Amino acid sequence: MATDIEILLVEDDLGDVELMKESLKFSKLYIKFVHVRDGQECMEYLRRTGKYEQAKVPDLILLDLNMPRKDGRQVLSEMKEDKFLKDIPVVILTGAHDAADITKIYRHHFVSKPIDFYQFNEIVTEIPQFWFTIVKLPDEKKGV
Repeated sequence: MATDIEILLVEDDLGDVELMKESLKFSKLYIKFVHVRDGQECMEYLRRTGKYEQAKVPDLILLDLNMPRKDGRQVLSEMKEDKFLKDIPVVILTGAHDAADITKIYRHHFVSKPIDFYQFNEIVTEIPQFWFTIVKLPDEKKGV
């Protein structure tokens, strides 16, 4: 089991970022939490460009769909086409319930953001537990 898990949160709503940070404090795993504000910054982080030259490839990405500059759909598309990024686990976090969006992203793990704080907290706490204690991921490190 991983002891140092890096989660990249791609989210433009600072309120949701703070809720996520608070919720992840309740995880039983040691989590390094990294935040970027939009899809453009996410791709810079993942490709280790600009100020992110020393960035570590995240173990899991929590990705909002609706963001400025580059949205989550564009990020998923770029990741899918990149041999170094395509295998990083992505969980989609969105308030949208559009059937077309769900269909487009069905191969990724989709979590609808609950409006209720307690539900949000419970879901966010369980995401790393699921990915790093239940799911069997390859042992080798992904990325460049």
